[in-house]
This record gives sequence, C-alpha cells and structure tokens, in this order.
Amino acid sequence: MKPIRVVVNDKMQRGYVYYRTEPVGKNFHAEFKPRLTPPQMLALGVFGGRYMTDCTREFPADWFDDAKLCPDRHDPRLNYFGVNASQPLSVWREKGWIYHEDPRGWFQWYCRFYMGRRCPDDERQIKRWKAVRRHLAQIRKHCRPGDLQCRRKQRQALLHWAYDSRTI
Repeated sequence: MKPIRVVVNDKMQRGYVYYRTEPVGKNFHAEFKPRLTPPQMLALGVFGGRYMTDCTREFPADWFDDAKLCPDRHDPRLNYFGVNASQPLSVWREKGWIYHEDPRGWFQWYCRFYMGRRCPDDERQIKRWKAVRRHLAQIRKHCRPGDLQCRRKQRQALLHWAYDSRTI
C-alpha cells in the first residue's frame, strides 16, 4: 500500500503529519482484537460526547453520522451507560499515559491506528488495552448475564477501550 500523508490541524495539534501505511481496519497486531470500531464507539456514546469534536476532518465523515457528541462540555448522559467513567486529561498527563503524538490519549491513538497509522507507541498502547480486560472478569463475576445495569461505570470504562460488555 502506498503511504497516505495526513496533516492534522485542530485545537491540540497544528501541522502534525503522520502516514497511514496499512489498510483501514486491517493488519492489526496479533494480540490486538478490539470488539468495537471507533465509529461504533462514537455512535454508542463515549467520553461524554466531548472527545474529538474539533478534529472530525481527520477521520471519515461517516464516523460522525451517528456519533453522540457535545462540543460544549462533557455530558455523561451521552455515554451509553449514562455515567461518567472518564478521568480528566490532566490526570492522564500526570500519570505519563499520553504519547506526544496523540495528545488526546488512547482513543486518538486507536482511531489513527484503525485508519492505518503505525507508530512507536503501538506496543505500549496495545499492552494498556490488554490490561483493561481485568474489568471484564469483574463483570462476569459480579453481574448476571445481560444485566446492563450492573457495574455501569465499569462497563462504560470498558466501552472507552473498545470492549463490548453488552454481550456478557
């Protein structure tokens, strides 16, 4: 595949350039098997609708057709489970979880990875994604199958990491 050059100009990045070197949604790392695509996550409701409202031009327009977005503020009612399961970006920065090329965090990394970008941070982000699986075990242990009201905050957090707890 011929690399596709992407130039990003939004509120958090000006003139950032990266290349898409893999086909969209393909050639993922063998251990990285997200259950949801970025547009599916946006349509279900993640990050209180506040995430990525100023950078829609970077991604396909149809990703945002059904997205639950709120450009003015974080609104937990827009989340699929109706609860806040997010930490402020400042906490992510303090903990060193933000890669300099993806100042919005994991979901930005995932969107770009899904679109075909590969970068030096891929292995770390995939390792972080795998670590979130422990929450699936907690839901299986403490919730009846199909009870989406059980552990809603934990379920929303899983949704933020492309895990779909609705099937548990």
